[in-house]
Amino acid sequence: MLRALLTWGRDRVNFRLMDMDDFLRSRPDDPLALLCRQDLDPLSVDELEARMAILAAEIERSRARLNRAKDHRSSADALFRKT
Repeated sequence: MLRALLTWGRDRVNFRLMDMDDFLRSRPDDPLALLCRQDLDPLSVDELEARMAILAAEIERSRARLNRAKDHRSSADALFRKT
């Protein structure tokens, strides 16, 4: 399966195709790798909607954790910044 990978630079966006197997190869037993490889064809509409709601909640949880980590990093940088 090919997915697009976007990277942003100062003045441009690089676009290249990325094989998801290359991205997920490092840990084959990783829950995220297993989730991405799960066959969705047997799932009903209700099951797909429930799955998407759960994934959306997990994205929000991950985003909140990322923001806390960035805030912590900013605080540490400010504490040790030379003036």
